[in-house]
Amino acid sequence: MTEPAEKAASDLTTRFAAAVVMIAVASIAIYMGGASEIGAWVFRVLVAAAAGVMLYEWGQMHGVPRWWTYIGIALLAVPTLVLAELYFPGADSSPAELDYDLLVPAWKCFGIIAAIGLVYGVFSRRLSLGWGYVYVAIPAFSLIVLDWIWLELVFWLMVVVWSTDIFAYFAGRGIGGPKLAPRISPNKTWAGLLGGMAGAMVVGALFGLAFEVGIPFLFLGAPLALLAQVGDLYESSVKRRLGVKDSGAILPGHGGVLDRVDGLLPVTVVVLLILMATLG
Repeated sequence: MTEPAEKAASDLTTRFAAAVVMIAVASIAIYMGGASEIGAWVFRVLVAAAAGVMLYEWGQMHGVPRWWTYIGIALLAVPTLVLAELYFPGADSSPAELDYDLLVPAWKCFGIIAAIGLVYGVFSRRLSLGWGYVYVAIPAFSLIVLDWIWLELVFWLMVVVWSTDIFAYFAGRGIGGPKLAPRISPNKTWAGLLGGMAGAMVVGALFGLAFEVGIPFLFLGAPLALLAQVGDLYESSVKRRLGVKDSGAILPGHGGVLDRVDGLLPVTVVVLLILMATLG
């Protein structure tokens, strides 16, 4: 085996091992979040911590003074801990019935998060930092709300995003072909995009039946896979504009936390909005 081939095999092994660990940790945390009051708080603290790391990476990419970033990380406690507990208390984890009225406060919380992001951006004199706060905080809050009201739906959306990444990676590597967005992300191909959508469609339908998520989610695997790819390309465009390769180096073989969950962020928000629209 040549040296480049050995390095590629080593990188793939590292990525696979890290992915298995991340999926295991995420699955345990999601289950705990919907199982008990203590589990709900563990899940929320983990989400807050992950959001804090993402905002730190965002600040580092944009060259923001660290103390402004630390202020933003502290402000993330508002949506992930304060608003979540105020309107979606962990003590009432996983309500017995799905009800739109239970989710109505989410609109107010979205507004509060946006307002905090605007004020934060104005006072820091960096609107990009305020946008980074909103970019991270709204999906983190949405994930907590989804885990509170419907545990199985969170598992389902995670499976859709994971299958998108897996099938896109192997389709892109195995088939190759025309580049999807060469100026933004040179490694992405149309084959990878279509492979990710096809994989998410099939896996999403199978797991949708298993988790009994019902319509419309049963048929949303492919559209959400497309949205995940758009989220991935958006973060890639930000990195390209700022001249950085990865958002961080905390995850072996995967770069930063933002690099790993860039597709999950928009999908989480959209799934919550679809659930609200369906119940409404």
